[in-house]
Amino acid sequence: MRCREESALIKLDIINEVVNKTGITKTKAEMAVETVFDSMKRALEQGDRIELRGFGVFNVKPRKTGIGRNPRTGAEVSIPPGKAVRFKPGKELQSLQ
Repeated sequence: MRCREESALIKLDIINEVVNKTGITKTKAEMAVETVFDSMKRALEQGDRIELRGFGVFNVKPRKTGIGRNPRTGAEVSIPPGKAVRFKPGKELQSLQ
């Protein structure tokens, strides 16, 4: 699937793969990919769980508050509570070698 020699897959690679597999125009493929990502972002913002069978599960979990340290000064800094997106790979993805 990779079009480039780098080890990272970028959104453009996904768009190009959709164009190559389906034959639709690049503009329509870009719209489709953007729509999928936007709907995933909205679902996560609302705290919904995203389950993609055979791929994995995305969900939002609360992040605990805590005390950190400024590496330059060593001063204590409070870390506010927040939310973090977590991904748990599905069985098929875990079995990759």
